[in-house]
Amino acid sequence: MPEYRRLDAGDPAPWFTQRSTTSPAYHFDTAAGRYIVLCFYGSASDAGGQQMLRILQEERALFDDDRVCFFGVGVDPADEAGGRLKEQLPGIRFFLDYDAKVSRLYGAAPVDAAPGGTVQIRRLWAVLDPTTRVRAVFPNRPDGSERHEVARFLKGLPAVDSHAGFSVQAPIIVLPDVFERDFCEHLMGLYRTHGGEESGFMREVDGKTVAVVDPRHKRRADYTIEDEALKKLIQQKVVRRVVPEIEKVHQFKATRMERYIVACYDSENGGHFRAHRDNTTKGTAHRRFAVSINLNSEFDGGEVSFPEYGPRSFKPPVGGAVIFSCSLLHAVSPVTRGKRFAFLPFLYDDAAAALREANNKYLDESVGAYSRQA
Repeated sequence: MPEYRRLDAGDPAPWFTQRSTTSPAYHFDTAAGRYIVLCFYGSASDAGGQQMLRILQEERALFDDDRVCFFGVGVDPADEAGGRLKEQLPGIRFFLDYDAKVSRLYGAAPVDAAPGGTVQIRRLWAVLDPTTRVRAVFPNRPDGSERHEVARFLKGLPAVDSHAGFSVQAPIIVLPDVFERDFCEHLMGLYRTHGGEESGFMREVDGKTVAVVDPRHKRRADYTIEDEALKKLIQQKVVRRVVPEIEKVHQFKATRMERYIVACYDSENGGHFRAHRDNTTKGTAHRRFAVSINLNSEFDGGEVSFPEYGPRSFKPPVGGAVIFSCSLLHAVSPVTRGKRFAFLPFLYDDAAAALREANNKYLDESVGAYSRQA
């Protein structure tokens, strides 16, 4: 008998990257922040799969991308070739799981199913909460009638920001007075004097960490501080005012700092950064904590939010910081007035520094070596 993985309510849902009708490499962890329905329908060419997918017509209003999103997971390439997969935004997408990678992770395909071979699919539904933990699993019935049970379950779920039974604060640290106001002015003056360069973000492509520029995902310009004396002064402020708080809250002693940049999100070009995590590639896996220090306050938008913990966003005062684990999904909302200036380093420790050094070999030429340590 084939062996299938079992997932139950309360289990963390596996993350993966898979081709979808939206993207050639959809990073599933970025879908967090709303309830997620994964429908393992197998093939849309047979009656069983068609019965499951009828929920998309019967309950279309459920899938709005704000409260609930739907991902169909199919293993039949003929569905795509025959035009049977119809992505409907907002809310409805499909994973093209032809190697059964996702199906194996969620117990819809045998754990030893060979890519490219005939896959014995066990049709099921998995409902995930906004932090991508399993909320419920529904086995398929021959007539597909369980889809009505799934719909009732989704309609009865609490609001996204109360999915735990009440509103939960994101596990972040907020600190005022990390930088003095005149020091903030000095850093902004450097940016205004020298200007900034459009900055990208890191992606894993064929085992390499590459730098990608996509203004739909991120729009920001950065000035890199080169003055060693200024960098030393910044280190001193972070060591005195940020490191002790991280150690108190997380029992983690940061000893290294990466990146000395003054960043600018500009309303003129819709400066923003869509939901992402800061440590998901080999070239960024060493990062432990992100620090976001506001240098000014004369702007609207540009607030940091943590979708897994609700829609609340944060705008620290001038010189104040939001500090959070690099594993947390976070976003910066579009700046709608003025310019947001911020200092944005990453903190880590000596053990992570060894990991960083080991992973240099995975960096693409577009990234450059991370050999210089703070």
